[in-house]
Amino acid sequence: MPHIIVEYTDNLRKEADIPNLLKELNSVLISRSDIFPTGGIRSRAFELKDYRIADGAENDAFVHTILKIGSGRSDLDKKGVCDELFEVIKGHFTDLFARRYLALSMELIEFIEAGTYKHNNIHKRFRNS
Repeated sequence: MPHIIVEYTDNLRKEADIPNLLKELNSVLISRSDIFPTGGIRSRAFELKDYRIADGAENDAFVHTILKIGSGRSDLDKKGVCDELFEVIKGHFTDLFARRYLALSMELIEFIEAGTYKHNNIHKRFRNS
């Protein structure tokens, strides 16, 4: 953990540069390696083909980001990282937001350790650096 999941409507495909967004979001988490181990960071995006927004009358679009983390971070740390991630998301879509109807949102999901299972040898690479 942490995992970032980005859901976005397919009408953004050509202009959204989702791979770069994932890179930007990962960079935020990597910069906070004191609270999020780099080897646990995962990000992925899903293009949505079946959706309806509002009344369906316009070519509306949305991007919804979910940050999933294990428990144990302070409220201050959680707020800080969420604020920074959401600023990155808003910055990434500034031009599109100015040109079209677009909803941006983000949520935090915090798991208790008893509810997660992990088997990961990627951490070892970062411990040896």
